Amino acid sequence: MPNEITLKTRREFLRSTVLGSALSWTVPAFLANTFSTLQAEAADKATQAATGRDSNILVIVQMAGGNDGLNTVIPFANDHYRRARPRIGLAANKILKLNDEIGLHPNLTGFKELYDAGQLSVIQGVGYPNPNRSHFRSTEIWETACDSDRAEQYGWLGRYFDNTCSGCDPTVAVNIGRQMPQAFAARHPKGVSLDSPQNYRFVSGDRAKAGEMSSTEESFRKLNQLDSEMLDNSGDTIGMLHGPVKQSGSALDFLERTALDAQVSSDEIRAISNRIENKATYPGNQLGNSLKLVAKLIGGALPTRIFYVSQGGYDTHTNQTNTQDRLLRELSDSLQAFVKDMKEQGNLSRVLVMTFSEFGRRVAENASGGTDHGAAAPMFMIGEKIKAGLLGHYPSLAPTDLFQGDLKYSVDFRSVYAAVLENWLQTKSQPVLGKKFTPLQIL
Repeated sequence: MPNEITLKTRREFLRSTVLGSALSWTVPAFLANTFSTLQAEAADKATQAATGRDSNILVIVQMAGGNDGLNTVIPFANDHYRRARPRIGLAANKILKLNDEIGLHPNLTGFKELYDAGQLSVIQGVGYPNPNRSHFRSTEIWETACDSDRAEQYGWLGRYFDNTCSGCDPTVAVNIGRQMPQAFAARHPKGVSLDSPQNYRFVSGDRAKAGEMSSTEESFRKLNQLDSEMLDNSGDTIGMLHGPVKQSGSALDFLERTALDAQVSSDEIRAISNRIENKATYPGNQLGNSLKLVAKLIGGALPTRIFYVSQGGYDTHTNQTNTQDRLLRELSDSLQAFVKDMKEQGNLSRVLVMTFSEFGRRVAENASGGTDHGAAAPMFMIGEKIKAGLLGHYPSLAPTDLFQGDLKYSVDFRSVYAAVLENWLQTKSQPVLGKKFTPLQIL
């Protein structure tokens, strides 16, 4: 694993030798005309002072589809719950009780163990004013942290990058998956997206011998030319680097973004994945595999501050019970393994896990044995330094207290973000969130 000095040396080598040797080739005019400027800017370019190697790490788990919070954190002693869900309501004798009124879904055994160990916080009734029941729009609201009556171009994490991560490594943020989350969208894009470290490299149509790079990869690494043919041949890997692949801003930004940083980060990610062994056994599902990879990258000291993983399938309009049972077991078992891995690595004290779903479900079950789109729902926070237990208060289920059949929120999700930004990522939240939100006392 290269340390900071080695990584810096590699970057300086790339800039001084690869860019320099490129001038002896046939190069685009703009590169020849700006080479001296590139070298001067590169020498002065700073890297992020605090990275995932030596600072706090945030792992975000998106429960996509709108998880039914009522059958996740269950008010089992509430008569309104029983009347609203005669078929899909969970029996009190099966629930993992947290107190005399509220308990966890029976498949969240891993969460219950974390709760008992003081490593799980359950934030009740999380939402936002004027809730939207559209998957797309509500996800956009959560990922951009905007009000429901306005649109925001950049994600809340993207604004964090713009405000605090100038000059940082491209792997300051890593999304496990093919599509970059809107939360990462930024004025100056940061982060990489990958679904497999072995696939995170330069891709082309030509074949190379075993152990050798393809001619396209070699030419890209030498930065001989950056014409349209090369960009076409680069395949999905360039797309994994969020942001435009055409020139935007200075030539230095373009060259480093699409070539030099891409080479360093892809080499580093694949090397870590091949070298680091997990210290826990993960379930063999998509979420488990994603967190298994995140654990390897953390263990390998990748300089990442934000990891983002997703688990889909929570849109349970029909036959909800079996689907949610499976998904919550996968969530609980995967995160329990991840926490064990972090503890064995000695990294748990600087890792915070946050889950979210774009909305909860309606209080009343529907005629198809499922639930329809709702509003407020719980969030989970996991870590050694959190304020463990139940936070906030459970929304009222009384029909007269509902908003069009939905639970009313009591905690604005942006107050959770504010706490994460200020108390975990150590940055001011107002420039990121656009207005002042009082940080929830979770840390």
